[in-house]
Amino acid sequence: MTQVAKDLGEDEDWLRDVANEMEIEDGTIWVYGVGEDGIQACTDFGSENLIELIRFYKENPGLLKR
Repeated sequence: MTQVAKDLGEDEDWLRDVANEMEIEDGTIWVYGVGEDGIQACTDFGSENLIELIRFYKENPGLLKR
């Protein structure tokens, strides 16, 4: 999400909160490497959905669960 936040000009922590609202059906996946830590990533479909969520939460900031 670090690069996505930079590309979209959004705060990384806020973007993670938005992306946490997404499910696998929305196009978000977790990518795991050798260690136990994974990173959240989006498919192309997920990126489109994420942009829509960003718009929604900017219009309705009180709705984002923290």
